Amino acid sequence: MIKHDTKEWLSHIFNLRRSDTLRTLLPVMLGLGAYAALVVYLIREVFQLPDDSPLRNVSLIHTLLGFVISLLLVFRTNTAYDRWWEGRKLWGSLVNNSRNLALKLNGLLAPDQAEDREFFAAMIANFAFALKNHLRNHSGSSTFQESALFKAADLRPDHHLPGQISAALFGRVSELQRRGVLLPEHTLLLKDELQSFMDICGACERIHNTPIPFSYSSFIKKFIFTYCVTLPLGYAFSLEYHVVTLAVFVFYVLGSLEIIAEEIEDPFGTDANDLPTETICRNISRSVGQLLLSAEAGLPAPSSAKLNK
Repeated sequence: MIKHDTKEWLSHIFNLRRSDTLRTLLPVMLGLGAYAALVVYLIREVFQLPDDSPLRNVSLIHTLLGFVISLLLVFRTNTAYDRWWEGRKLWGSLVNNSRNLALKLNGLLAPDQAEDREFFAAMIANFAFALKNHLRNHSGSSTFQESALFKAADLRPDHHLPGQISAALFGRVSELQRRGVLLPEHTLLLKDELQSFMDICGACERIHNTPIPFSYSSFIKKFIFTYCVTLPLGYAFSLEYHVVTLAVFVFYVLGSLEIIAEEIEDPFGTDANDLPTETICRNISRSVGQLLLSAEAGLPAPSSAKLNK
């Protein structure tokens, strides 16, 4: 995700990043400009159609269709942004629930239970990293923290990694209850945060695995293409070669809205406008480590290299 100052205008106007839609649409814009110039040349120079030609009525149709296409693109952009914002709220909930779980475990576990504290600190952070990799269709475990009670080799990469880590957390809490370290009411106290991990995972999977319906997305692209391709036919009489600039600019605006919507409708990837899940994972790891492995708990604070692993 690109960090930027929303109040800075000049940098937004004149700075072209790799993710800027102008870079993506430039080849099509050049082709459309050449096509528009050819249409004007044929109408005005070759066929020499009069100004009262019926073809001029195409401009009236564009005036009516402009309102329709604007409504479609507004709905398309709002739908994509809703998915982006829902994903951000889900990851915000993951941050809060991870901290709350670490906070409760810090109060329930004795300061000398170093192995259990290290296990929960590692596994809570590992769930965030596993969810990030899972939503990006990666199965790697290189970012996972290990402890005396957990090794990354224990996981099966071909299975659901967030589910395996969540199961390990539940299993460890149950084991501590059987040993009498935690009371049954303590398990109930931890239940909501433990269950919320897989609830958040399922909600993120719903967004990731359910794109905008193909027919709807395809229709908008065809509508934009047809609208821009027929634009020179009607305005060639009144604007002549100036219609080249108009057609290219209109396509840039409409096409950019569609590209932006496509990028943010799945907000868990590595595109420039996707959610900063990598940063969120590191923040969870740092916060949980500070709560469970801090000096206040009677243990030395974890090194920054381990927390940022």
